[in-house]
Amino acid sequence: MQSSVPSLASIENWPVPTAAAAVVRADGTVAGSHGPTGQRFALASVTKPLAAYAVLVAYEEGAIDLDEPAGPEGATVRHLLAHTSGLAFDENRVMAAPGTRRIYSNTGFEALGDHVAKATDIPFAEYLHQAVLEPLGMTSTTLDGSPAKDGVSTVDDLVRFAAEVQAPRLLDARTVLDAMTVTYPGVTGILPGYGHQRPNDWGLGFEIRDGKSPHWTGASSSPRTFGHFGQAGTFLWIDPDARAACVALTARPFGPWAVEAWPPFTDAVLADLRAR
Repeated sequence: MQSSVPSLASIENWPVPTAAAAVVRADGTVAGSHGPTGQRFALASVTKPLAAYAVLVAYEEGAIDLDEPAGPEGATVRHLLAHTSGLAFDENRVMAAPGTRRIYSNTGFEALGDHVAKATDIPFAEYLHQAVLEPLGMTSTTLDGSPAKDGVSTVDDLVRFAAEVQAPRLLDARTVLDAMTVTYPGVTGILPGYGHQRPNDWGLGFEIRDGKSPHWTGASSSPRTFGHFGQAGTFLWIDPDARAACVALTARPFGPWAVEAWPPFTDAVLADLRAR
């Protein structure tokens, strides 16, 4: 396709076996893409925004409430979505009182999946399929285990999801605004791969850039940018000020190569969008 984002081709220079990327505007049009956008990649933690969206559908359907108890004692669905339940990263151990620390937690998202499954009497992977994947036509996306990290998808499918988040049809726009707004402001914590952040801002299932440094997005990314990256070498960001989103999936785990490559890539993409 004719691309208005020529910088997408720079993924060819990344030290990865395979990569694909695309940019989708807020109106749902694809500004450009590069690489095998129909190839399925492991998402790792880019699974979390998809899972969070399904949880928010369950909330809007009345199956759950964001402020009902879930997870460890004193925690709620909202705490779990915002990584403030106090649960440890990858074990069922409480490390802090709810709402006091941003402890990034796979266990918390697994608790969310269990909570929704119990409330709806539908296995969470099936609920995600019915609530999000099927309506958006994400036919190449599956959840093959943990709602924290076991999604598999394509750039083409995640473009559909990024278009939905920018112009919601499955959720009320006010719910999505809540998801991209800081929940429990001022809470500090570690952003995996990037160290301690003061504050470590997060919404409901989406990480929020704000003034974090270092960060996986670009120096020119707006503070309102939100999204997620994954240890599979994957990311999805949505920049409301740029009125666009970018997806990149790779076949190499996150590491120093990504810390080095992703921010200038994002800056180049944003420069292309401004220039068009």
